[in-house]
Amino acid sequence: MMVKTLYKLVAGLGLALALSACAHQGEAALDEVGAPQVPATLSVDEADAKLKLAASEREASESEYAAREQECYNKFFVNSCLDKAKEKRRLILVRSRAIEAEANHFKRAESVRLRDIDLARTQEDARLDAEQRAAAMPKLVKVMVPEPAPSKPQGKSLAEREAEHAAKLKKLAADEAAEAPRRAASEAQYARKQADAVARQKRVAQRLAERQAEADAKAAKAAAAAASTPAVVAPPAK
Repeated sequence: MMVKTLYKLVAGLGLALALSACAHQGEAALDEVGAPQVPATLSVDEADAKLKLAASEREASESEYAAREQECYNKFFVNSCLDKAKEKRRLILVRSRAIEAEANHFKRAESVRLRDIDLARTQEDARLDAEQRAAAMPKLVKVMVPEPAPSKPQGKSLAEREAEHAAKLKKLAADEAAEAPRRAASEAQYARKQADAVARQKRVAQRLAERQAEADAKAAKAAAAAASTPAVVAPPAK
């Protein structure tokens, strides 16, 4: 029991270090390929740990963004500060969703695999039980008796129902595997849309800043011209 507990602690530490490295490299990887790279999950415990870590990371990101947002309003370049805080939060959220998608996919596939194993075990137990009952039955003396006409089978046999169930489980696993690329593409498309939206906001903010700078320059120029023009003094009254 102690060795098993130690193994879980070591595995959890390794997972945390791997995801931490992914977090530090997430921004560069996302800008280049559109979606973060998530280490493959190897067990249900590891998938649960990833989901817990992703949720914790998302919560910490929201708290950090809220605090950073308040700080930005006290700075001169408010928009630039807010853009950086939003971009950091976006990258963390994209990475967290990718980790959750990969972990949930593994858990679904593992659940299907375990159901297949249970079904195969049940079928094997039924086969062995039937063989044991057949071996225990006494051998009867064969009597020449006309065999009755075979009756029409009522419904499906146990083997047919088990085969249909196995086929359904196999199709479910295939559907899950086929759905994984679509979910990954959807995550990548969402990340690109978010990046495009941030870029548009930056361009709009830049144009507004340029217009404000031009207006300030014109106002300063007009004020300088007014200050350099000598005042007209009225002649004294006679």
